[in-house]
Amino acid sequence: MAACVGKVAAGLLTRLQTTAPIVRTLSVSHSLTQKVPCSLWKLGRLNHVAIAVPDLEKAQSFYKSVLGAQVSETVPLPEHGVYTVFVELGNTKLELLHPLGEKSPIAGFLQKNKAGGMHHICIEVDDIKAAMAELKEKKIRILSEEPKIGAHGKPVIFLHPKDCDGVLVELEQA
Repeated sequence: MAACVGKVAAGLLTRLQTTAPIVRTLSVSHSLTQKVPCSLWKLGRLNHVAIAVPDLEKAQSFYKSVLGAQVSETVPLPEHGVYTVFVELGNTKLELLHPLGEKSPIAGFLQKNKAGGMHHICIEVDDIKAAMAELKEKKIRILSEEPKIGAHGKPVIFLHPKDCDGVLVELEQA
């Protein structure tokens, strides 16, 4: 019996040794860090992820009552054509967006996306004017000639999604 177990174990060990993947070590001759070009402005933290919602009250209730998040009051921003509600998270915020007026960009988004969905991400920058100048030089389209005042009372710009891998990117002055 012991001889039989020994043969089976030896056979398994042989198969394990022949089918085990080869482990290769990484060459340390290449730097693992990217060289970031020098810039007059710096990208900061993720400020929020914006979600277009067809029913703002239902969305507020979901985040507050179901998930237990801290949810702000509804704030109309007529200059942007939206109602906004912020959901506080530990490391960032969600911005719930709902159309305000017929010409609202969110109304158009919701016509194409009936259930709603992610609308944009917002990243802070330390110098929005320098960011605009450099992005224009790099042929990144900005959706306005000048920054507008956003939901946080700070200057914001939006970058064209076709220049940002399909994502609408908002930059906000930190």
